[in-house]
Amino acid sequence: MQRLYAFMIHNYKYIVIEGNIGAGKTSLARKIADTHGASLILEKFADNPFLPKFYKEPERYAFPLELSFLAERYNQLKNEIGHFDIFKPFTVADFYFMKSIVFASATLEEDEYKLYRQLFQIIYQSLPKPDLFIYLHVDTAGLLRNIKHRGRSYESTISEEYLMKIQNSYFNWFRQNPDHTYLIIDINNIDFICNEDDYSKILDLIFRQSHSKGLNRTILE
Repeated sequence: MQRLYAFMIHNYKYIVIEGNIGAGKTSLARKIADTHGASLILEKFADNPFLPKFYKEPERYAFPLELSFLAERYNQLKNEIGHFDIFKPFTVADFYFMKSIVFASATLEEDEYKLYRQLFQIIYQSLPKPDLFIYLHVDTAGLLRNIKHRGRSYESTISEEYLMKIQNSYFNWFRQNPDHTYLIIDINNIDFICNEDDYSKILDLIFRQSHSKGLNRTILE
């Protein structure tokens, strides 16, 4: 499989997998990195002390949570993107810095969000931009099933309403920033983790098809 897609890899040096909570971002990023021997960047969020507190009391802890993620994501991307491995064909990550503003717009009050957005814009300009943003689209029922299956206790209170806010925030970002290349893949009807044929469909879509700047949408069956 690695040789099959090698002729298209040169088109991308930096790919980002994005999506809502429980969409499968990390699983897909890992599989792509394993298939192609690519560098892998995974978000480090498990030790964030504000995350469990936020899910219990979102209004109280939203601002410190988003500020902590802003700092953590910047530091991680600055350090890891700044040291691309020349012996790897490309880099794939399961998050990008824009995730900070996507979540902040859904969680913060208006005055907090204005301040946060100013800080975000200052930092965002300094980071390299991915060649391709991949967004895994899963409906809220599927997301809730995935969240329940992975069994993180602090995620047990996540609601369908909250997931819809995050989804809408992602799409608002895509529409407001059309100068990037976005590939939105509806994966509601496939299982790329357990089914290799389904995984191959995603690889075909990413590496064997061209995508224009702006929004590119596909439903996989």
